[in-house]
Amino acid sequence: MGMDIIYETYEKIKSMEIRGAGRIGRAAAKALRDYAKSITDIDDNEFKNKMIDAGNILKSARPTAVSLPNAIKYVLNGLNDKNPKEAVIKKAEEFIISSSNATKKIGEIGSNRIKDGYRILTHCNSEAALNVIKTAHRNGKHIKVICTETRPRNQGYLTAKDLANEGIDTTLIVDSAVRYFIKEVDLVVVGADAITSNGCLVNKIGTSQIALIAHERRVPFLTAAETYKFHPKTIVGELIEIEERSSDEIHVFEEQYINKIKLRNPAFDITPAQYIDGIITEIGVIPPQGAWYIIEKYFGELFNE
Repeated sequence: MGMDIIYETYEKIKSMEIRGAGRIGRAAAKALRDYAKSITDIDDNEFKNKMIDAGNILKSARPTAVSLPNAIKYVLNGLNDKNPKEAVIKKAEEFIISSSNATKKIGEIGSNRIKDGYRILTHCNSEAALNVIKTAHRNGKHIKVICTETRPRNQGYLTAKDLANEGIDTTLIVDSAVRYFIKEVDLVVVGADAITSNGCLVNKIGTSQIALIAHERRVPFLTAAETYKFHPKTIVGELIEIEERSSDEIHVFEEQYINKIKLRNPAFDITPAQYIDGIITEIGVIPPQGAWYIIEKYFGELFNE
């Protein structure tokens, strides 16, 4: 196994074979756990250096989803223990379990904001947001869901299939039709790749336009975000890098147009806090203004580096 598991996980995250902030964080924790288990017959200092190198490789896979560096930092904090190998393995397993439990709790809490008969709009393929919707359905609420295609990778098709398999009345629309259908929507629920210290949401490209449209129509806009998606470095002014992916994901023009037409493919955008009505976390629904508190409470000691 060795470093193969690290490079394999890196490639799966980078290529979006593993997608979704929570899934990315858990995949990184699992890779670090399995890599740590495979390392034998070296002293603690060598072990620490190998684990730090592995963490840096994984972190470079995708720059925007803060669940990736947060998961790695949580796991590698075990290197400070007197038994670093055992501590790293334990930390990794703790993160995997707590991440899964957080998603379930978010579903339970967020479903309380959904009333019987609601029509909900969602974007992309968020595990946390879908848990909110599916929990409401499982609790007997009669709901309908509109989901976007989410170009250019069309994650909305995965969302539509997931919802349909649950028996939920599901409609798939093109991204540009959100303004047309917003009049039929009672609530918007999306996921999160990161939350900044001032309560802004970093999420799949197109989210900010949906939030603006919802705000204009007075439709509540909620985001579902585990606490490990709050970005600690933003509290000291660091900006979040927005990943820009290959233009090939959008379109490949004929050769005569390659130098004549530019293609841009940002994977995420930023939704201002004033367009967000609430952030659903595993500890409750908080206003965007509460983001600073979450970062200070949960990441103050671990991330003040």
